[in-house]
Amino acid sequence: MDGLEEALTAADALDRALVAGLLRPQPARAADLTALAHAVAGSPLAARVAEAAEKAAAGTAAEDHFVALAAARTALFGAAHDALTARADEFTGRTRGETTPVAPGDRQAVNLLAAARTWLCDLARAGWQGIDHELVGSAAQIVSAMLPDPALRRLATLLDGLAAELAASCPGAALERFPARRWGDLWARALLLTQPGNAAPRVCGTATGRLLPLGVDLHEHATAAQAQVHAVFEPADGTPPRLVRASVSVPKPDTVVAAGVWQLLRPHLSLLAALGEGRSMDLTDMPLTAEGDLIWDDEHARAGDPADALATARVALSAATAPATAPLDRHPAGLAEPVLLEGYTIRQDGDLLTLTVAGRTLTVDTDRVPAAGPLTPEAVAASGACVGLLRWDDGKFRLQPLAVETTVRRKTVALHAGAWAAGTTDKAGVRAEKAATDAVNVLRERAGRLLRK
Repeated sequence: MDGLEEALTAADALDRALVAGLLRPQPARAADLTALAHAVAGSPLAARVAEAAEKAAAGTAAEDHFVALAAARTALFGAAHDALTARADEFTGRTRGETTPVAPGDRQAVNLLAAARTWLCDLARAGWQGIDHELVGSAAQIVSAMLPDPALRRLATLLDGLAAELAASCPGAALERFPARRWGDLWARALLLTQPGNAAPRVCGTATGRLLPLGVDLHEHATAAQAQVHAVFEPADGTPPRLVRASVSVPKPDTVVAAGVWQLLRPHLSLLAALGEGRSMDLTDMPLTAEGDLIWDDEHARAGDPADALATARVALSAATAPATAPLDRHPAGLAEPVLLEGYTIRQDGDLLTLTVAGRTLTVDTDRVPAAGPLTPEAVAASGACVGLLRWDDGKFRLQPLAVETTVRRKTVALHAGAWAAGTTDKAGVRAEKAATDAVNVLRERAGRLLRK
């Protein structure tokens, strides 16, 4: 794809500078900053980024300069995202909605945002090689102050996760290799979210109609978990169906893993129970963002009729309109396009599983198949139909399975990644749920004792 590698290479230049730190950049890192400025020279960011690169190369960058560098990096990944999304739309034949301008969010808790921005700029000056426990640990107080505010919880969780990864890698001087792009992603996104009005999701309307789940994408981190349900929404007013998402995120102890994670997520999103039971949901005035994210509130939803994900994909997915992507979410790693694939051939070479359909070969991303459900790489290898997410990773498109249709004992069955979301009788799932219950009860007891003291 023309220009893709050049854009990513220019973004990598800033990542190399962040590894070494921007307090006293060496000549090679100063050249990297200049390369970043040249990459956005034809954009509205040109003047600000050129000034920021000059100041950073001299070791005199202020917070506004670091924000400009983060914006340039984000813009490059955004351009790559747009090109890859256009290619994915060609593959799926999907129509995409237009970007709708939304009024800026409330400008609240400016002091906390400023504190977070200062910490992130201190990280940039020290570089990943210069991190230590004192610098990384100073984020804890900021995160604790942010978490009670729902508008800041998104940023707080991001900062907490970044700080946890950095703490596990301290001291930076002892590291031989750095996850430069990942930490660069987290740093740049967090820094832009510290700009007032950016951290909270922006509601642009409401949704009334039928929600047909396609599958759930489960994300786990040592300190947090998120379930993101992809679905087709059929508006009650008869307008064309569209793709939407509903997400829930929760903090978690690192001892709760696998199927035990559902126990933490389930109380906060009734949609998970409907997904596990294979049912649709009827929505009434559910808040909705311009990017297709439902701001879930159980008061606006009730369980509907039985609905199978594969049947939904066969009947409604091809006609569903995809939402536009929010500016700060435009990143190749965020590409997740629901697709239905049938009539494919599968080839397995060791741990590598590939799927060929209509003359195109996709690698199956088996690492993204969660352990918290009955769907396994073996089931995917034996399948004849698959609902999944088309993603971009390591320089190529990959398929993340959400549900497959396969044959078990001469019977056609559907296996879903979120089948245990509402609970399970599977022995492994039951054991994981019990272990999670025990771990959470112990933590609650210890917390209670601390509070009583």
